[in-house]
Amino acid sequence: MDQLVLWLPAVPLASALLTFLLGDVLGKGAVRISAAGGVLTLALSAWLLGLILLGEDTHLHMIGTSWGGLLFDPLSVLMTLLIAGVSLLVRIYSIRYMAEEAGYVRFFVLLDLMTATLLIMVAAGDLITLLISWHLIGLLLYFLLGHDTRSHSAYRYGFWTLITYRIGDLPLVMAAMLLFHSYDSWWLPEVFAGIAADPDAVTFLGLPVVEVAGGLVAFSAFARSAQFLLHTWLPYSMEGPTPVSALMHAGIVNAGGILINRFAPVYVHTDGVLHWIFIVGLFTAIIGSVLMLSQNDVKKSLGYSTMGQMGFMVMECGVGAFSLAVFHLIAHGLFKGTMFLNAGGVIGEARRDDGVPKEDLYTFVVERQAPTYKQPWPIMAAITLAVPIFVLFLSHWAVAPDLFQKQGAIILLFFGWVTGAQLLFSTYHIGTQNPWRLVGLIIISFVIVVMGYTLISHAFDLFLYPNSEFAARLYQAAGIDILSFDILISIATLIIVLGWVRVYHQHRHQDHKNKYPGSLWLGFYALISREFYINDLYSWMSRNLLSASTRLNVLLRWG
Repeated sequence: MDQLVLWLPAVPLASALLTFLLGDVLGKGAVRISAAGGVLTLALSAWLLGLILLGEDTHLHMIGTSWGGLLFDPLSVLMTLLIAGVSLLVRIYSIRYMAEEAGYVRFFVLLDLMTATLLIMVAAGDLITLLISWHLIGLLLYFLLGHDTRSHSAYRYGFWTLITYRIGDLPLVMAAMLLFHSYDSWWLPEVFAGIAADPDAVTFLGLPVVEVAGGLVAFSAFARSAQFLLHTWLPYSMEGPTPVSALMHAGIVNAGGILINRFAPVYVHTDGVLHWIFIVGLFTAIIGSVLMLSQNDVKKSLGYSTMGQMGFMVMECGVGAFSLAVFHLIAHGLFKGTMFLNAGGVIGEARRDDGVPKEDLYTFVVERQAPTYKQPWPIMAAITLAVPIFVLFLSHWAVAPDLFQKQGAIILLFFGWVTGAQLLFSTYHIGTQNPWRLVGLIIISFVIVVMGYTLISHAFDLFLYPNSEFAARLYQAAGIDILSFDILISIATLIIVLGWVRVYHQHRHQDHKNKYPGSLWLGFYALISREFYINDLYSWMSRNLLSASTRLNVLLRWG
């Protein structure tokens, strides 16, 4: 088993070396070596997952004496399978997609190196190995995004990504040095054991080491997972090749969630860090979703969609649902990778024919015409509010009856309720000859999705954190005062209920043909169309920094 763990990143490294050395001899045929290496890597990762499922104990494979090792545990094995699978699909797609591009063989060498680095990062058993792989991911991504050296915009935004990643590297370096200084070890299991034995014994500048380290790790994760104010690199990195966008959105951007999960033994002993993680994730999810709706470029819209999903993933960590965040990043990674690889085909088909049938759904969505008949709005409002909450509570009660005692679970159920209500509200808008049949189909589909999501997320919880006491302590670390929590939930629920009732009532009586946006709405649209002026602010700061450095050079006669 130890040899398999070691061979896993060694295979793509060997594939990169052979592809590079045989590139001049085999020409474009050398990329077949990369594809074969991808198949072998996927097979090894599936084998390791099988060993874990068969009950193999977690293990740290130590290569060096003080650092340099790989972890064999549920999180690392699950992530290696995801990385190996997505990487193989990207390689196969790139064989034809990149065939006419310059640097064809070099592109596959970089893909192999990126795959090996990602595999090392998710399985790193010590802080130094984690830091090295964490740094190399940003460097290799810079070269992949700037693969077309003739594109000025690709180089510009690739460099933008590199700078953002370097900003995120510094907190992780500080956290690693702080943990080593406090617990005298680079090995992650030893550091986590030291924290569990005495989490409050060591302080730094009068502050608890665990709190400071948890905050630094979280900030580093924010940069990699494109949280608000550190997000601009993500939607603007679309100038790179489409396979790179697929790999980045399906795997690389998930590094933030993986990092937070890896340091879960740290967050168990924190007090307010998870609260800040929740706030940042919530704000990012809202901003990313709003900006996604305002884009007219399909790849940029997908970029902001990823930002919103990463915000939701970080928010799940903030409420203590660490295993759910892992399930979320896997599901989102597979979905978003497929979307990017298919984006070119969708654009090509849309140029020939939009493919949208001129039916009730088309009439409402495109022409914005209200249906001729709708059910009474009080009945539909009651169904919209009652059905999702009933389905959600019933499905979670069937899987884990004690789930409702955890504040984080209640928050996630609250968001699921709002999402389900939005689905039924959209159904209410669509004109049809048999509205009750359509609502019934929507409810059945919602029940199937919720039950499947609940069962799978519960299975992930048992797989990643089989110690139920540890999982409960994660939720507890994310909790707040029970009275404050009940008040907040009650106020939010009252606002949501009154808001839905008002929307239903207004929609039933308003005239769509004479409805024009007001000045407030136009001002808000102008704000989101300029992406809250964040990019303009960064450009202004960059210009002023360059101008100030130029004046300083002239003043000091440096150049």
